[in-house]
Amino acid sequence: MHIEQLRDYCLSKPAVTESCPFGPDTLVFKVADKMFLLTGLDSLPLSFSAKCDPERAVALRDQYPHSVKGAYHMNKRHWNEVICKGELADQQLQELIDHSYELVVAGLPKRVRSTFSI
Repeated sequence: MHIEQLRDYCLSKPAVTESCPFGPDTLVFKVADKMFLLTGLDSLPLSFSAKCDPERAVALRDQYPHSVKGAYHMNKRHWNEVICKGELADQQLQELIDHSYELVVAGLPKRVRSTFSI
């Protein structure tokens, strides 16, 4: 997966916006103004931070120690940094993005969730 694929995939989800609130080098994706993914625009290989269920986060870190770790500057219990260097297939990366998006959407007030469908 490369940055354009990541961007296109994130933006294909309902109610997603992108911005650079932390400066020009960090792209942030939000749903209903809540962050679900961020990535450095200059990171090589591509890496991104995504929200994750705490138990699943630990399992992923154990299973893929070279590609999944606690996200830098984020709550490491709930956020993983995922390094896209071939250990995880694109489908697995998309599943992690989906999981992050769905966690954030599930935490939104019902009245906000009802304004878009997933």
